[in-house]
Amino acid sequence: MAQPPSERRRLVRAAMNAPYLEREEERALAVRWREQGDEAALHRLTAAHMRLVIAMAAKFRRYGLSPADLIQEGHVGLLEAASRFEPERDVRFSTYASWWIRAAIQDFVLRNWSIVRGGTSSQQKSLFFNLRRLRARLLQEKGEIGEAALDAEIAARLGVSVADVAMMTARLSGPDASLNAPLFDRDEASGERQDALVDDRPDADETVGGRIDGERRRRWLAEAMGVLDERELRIVRERRLGEEGETLVTIGRRLGISKERVRQIEARALEKLRSALLAREPDRAAFV
Repeated sequence: MAQPPSERRRLVRAAMNAPYLEREEERALAVRWREQGDEAALHRLTAAHMRLVIAMAAKFRRYGLSPADLIQEGHVGLLEAASRFEPERDVRFSTYASWWIRAAIQDFVLRNWSIVRGGTSSQQKSLFFNLRRLRARLLQEKGEIGEAALDAEIAARLGVSVADVAMMTARLSGPDASLNAPLFDRDEASGERQDALVDDRPDADETVGGRIDGERRRRWLAEAMGVLDERELRIVRERRLGEEGETLVTIGRRLGISKERVRQIEARALEKLRSALLAREPDRAAFV
């Protein structure tokens, strides 16, 4: 539940009024929290850095999410940073915590910005959060530039595919729309948006029919292969039935004959297969 404006203002004022910590005081608080589990030390350490959370949350306000929720998620990141911080390292807590705060807010935005879950890889996150800014900068630098060239430049700079750039651009161009919404505003008779989706896959009748026809043809072929002798059968299998047909030269070397002789045997075998298929059922002419 979002916080009321008065509570939010109180939180911001408290954060802005919290005293800054000197390096040694900051380190002492971190040591007390890490080694003794001193929650009072944790509270002072995090309270002094809530202004950092608020400032970072403000950078994500354009995604249309509640400022209070962004601050709350940033606070979660701040607490995570406090639990992982190593005081003995020569680094300020604010520097270390910034990464965790930003990561927590970014994850929250990705989970809640759209009902469609976006990519969670580092490249996809970079694309989501940098696309608009990078697009605007490139347009300013290069002036008139085609969409295809612009997408290619963005893809190269962010290390993603052009297709990913085009898809993310489309997603960021407008809000989510329900597939159950009418095709035309306030016109229920027009049908729903999902009715206009095109499915390129064959329908069930075509799929089943193709499977039955394929099984029937394989059975016909297996029956007809019985008319071939061993050498003819080997040549047909290696030339016609493998994933990648062997060349005449390769088969000739294996059999110790010329490639021309292989071609002749293959032609004779195919003619025998055709005759065998047609002799049993003339309707198989389309198959052969």
